[in-house]
Amino acid sequence: MNLLQTLRVALRALRRSKMRSFLTALGIVIGVAAVIAMVALGDGARAQVAKTFESMGSNLLMVLPGSTTAGGARGGFGSLPTLTWDDLRAIQNEVASVRYAAPQLRTTASIQSEDLNWTTSVTGTGAEFFAIRNWPVAQGALFGPSDVDSGTKVIVLGKTVADELFGAGANPVGQQVRVKNVPFQVVGVLAAKGQSPMGQDLDDAVFVPYSTYLAKVQGGLKNLIPGVIAVSAVDSASTARAEQQVRALLRDRHRLADGADDDFSIRNLAEFASAQKEGTATLTTLLLAIAAVSLGVGGIGIMNIMLVSVTERTREIGVRMAVGARARDVLLQFLAEALVLSLAGGVVGVALGLGISFWMARAFGWPILFRADVVLIAVGFSGLVGVAFGLYPARRASRLDPIQALRFE
Repeated sequence: MNLLQTLRVALRALRRSKMRSFLTALGIVIGVAAVIAMVALGDGARAQVAKTFESMGSNLLMVLPGSTTAGGARGGFGSLPTLTWDDLRAIQNEVASVRYAAPQLRTTASIQSEDLNWTTSVTGTGAEFFAIRNWPVAQGALFGPSDVDSGTKVIVLGKTVADELFGAGANPVGQQVRVKNVPFQVVGVLAAKGQSPMGQDLDDAVFVPYSTYLAKVQGGLKNLIPGVIAVSAVDSASTARAEQQVRALLRDRHRLADGADDDFSIRNLAEFASAQKEGTATLTTLLLAIAAVSLGVGGIGIMNIMLVSVTERTREIGVRMAVGARARDVLLQFLAEALVLSLAGGVVGVALGLGISFWMARAFGWPILFRADVVLIAVGFSGLVGVAFGLYPARRASRLDPIQALRFE
């Protein structure tokens, strides 16, 4: 028989017991559906993590005052103000791997527009801050170095604050708001950024020049920075080097002896993002291993049913051999039946996996990302499972003695 005839005979044999064929392929269906859904959700989660960290700023380092330990006692980030304005200027001017550095002074205050008010975080910072965090403006403009130098009372709103004070879709540029009863002119509204990895709404914030912040919103220490310093490396490959250089510079400026604890802390968000991606990848690998076990169980089911089929159809095999069928024809027929079963299970599994992914994305708001190569690999692997687990029953059928097969009751 040629290949087409072999497939027709295989399909005819499978149609004779549809329910058993469906139940046999069920393990493959579940395994392939699990692979499709897990990969789609895992890739979507990794893409979302990358997008979230990109919204927080690329190549970002956060230099915090104070240390986690001091004299053997645990303190905490920001527990002791140790960063100075001269430290900031030294980082800006003396570290070759640093592109931008800006202070980040923060408090919470009520913001009033003409009719409404909204409580949010107020950040005093430099003009470089928006480039460091990679936050573009959607309406108006950002404040510049001249605004910082002169202490201008201008303010940039986050998207959430703009919507709450002026209504969704309104253009507040040129309007006035009051921060702690001090009037500020709105010069810009930032583009929407969504949530941080910790679930914080990044759009629920306003930004003013740090000189204005210190003079009008919250007074600071004379020589110390009452906040953190945001630092951007020249590129992603230089982030670790920038961290080392900033650490060495601050230790030298603070006259810390060898072996002494830092009186500051540096957070590298690139390492945090990498850890988040590795955690997601590990979880996806674990779930894929579970799906592979399901595919293996499905393959064992196919082998079991095919062995039963060989026993049930022993006389049929004997008749076919008696009228001229060769052992090779019998082998191909049973292999074809196993392959059709597993491939059909793979195709149904792909459809089920896509359906599950869309349902989970809609029901729980989880990001998903589909890849055509994963679909092809899943279907191909299901076919490979069918061939691998169908080979033994097919060889057993092909090696039957025709005379003994015809006598089988």
